[in-house]
Amino acid sequence: MRLVIVTGMSGAGKSTALKVLEDSGFFCADNLPIALIPKFVELVCSPGSEITKAALGIDVRNGQALEELEAVLQEINNTRYYYEILFLDANDEVLVKRFKETRRQHPLALGGRIDSGIAKERSKLAFLKEHANYIMDTSQLLTRELKAEIDRIFVDNKEYNNLFITVLSFGFKYGIPSDSDLVFDVRFLPNPFYIEHLKLKTGNDREVQNYVLSFPEAIVFLDKLFDMIQFLIPNYITEGKNQLVIAIGCTGGKHRSVTLANQLYKQLQNQGKYGLKVEHRDILK
Repeated sequence: MRLVIVTGMSGAGKSTALKVLEDSGFFCADNLPIALIPKFVELVCSPGSEITKAALGIDVRNGQALEELEAVLQEINNTRYYYEILFLDANDEVLVKRFKETRRQHPLALGGRIDSGIAKERSKLAFLKEHANYIMDTSQLLTRELKAEIDRIFVDNKEYNNLFITVLSFGFKYGIPSDSDLVFDVRFLPNPFYIEHLKLKTGNDREVQNYVLSFPEAIVFLDKLFDMIQFLIPNYITEGKNQLVIAIGCTGGKHRSVTLANQLYKQLQNQGKYGLKVEHRDILK
């Protein structure tokens, strides 16, 4: 029997996560009263139950009863029922933006500012995040990417170290991405923009890739960058980092940075127990 408690910040994707799990064959229940959780666990985990996978959504909608949850979880532990906690999170700026876009009221804002509600919610859910088996930062994730990460953990049963890496190409002329953790400047490489038959192509095209990677400096840069990232990742995981954005920039964000971001993404694939995606911020500008 696999039992997953899905929780986290309002607006971080809990409803989406529950739908993904349900589509994967999990029996799902959302916003169950805290007092009924032990009975729910007993029913789904009983020897005669036909349910082999269940997910339970818990969040601040439970109000004051949420304070009783820690004791309830301890009670479940004492009965030797095993459960996992999936905690969905996102940075405050993203959460505020999502609430404004959907015109929804934050459950703890009480007619006040959204960021005040978010701060209260973080405080109330801190104990759940501390005990979570998986912490998934959805700040940079599309719905399909969130689905892929959930499938990776709960369908494919792959190990997950709570770190999601985004390899991001960009153009310096449009500004350095504000959420970057590591920024690398590849403007030292010859620019395909000045080659007539490459000018209108991008680093997603084979001709541009062949041109950029024909320079030994590009290969040396990739080798050294990959070696450094491989060193940093386990240390970031140990430190508890959930989101790592590696930004690679050139002048316009179309040729050199796209090529090298794609190459780094390929090198990092299947190298560790972390989520991974590549994104090209300025390729269409």
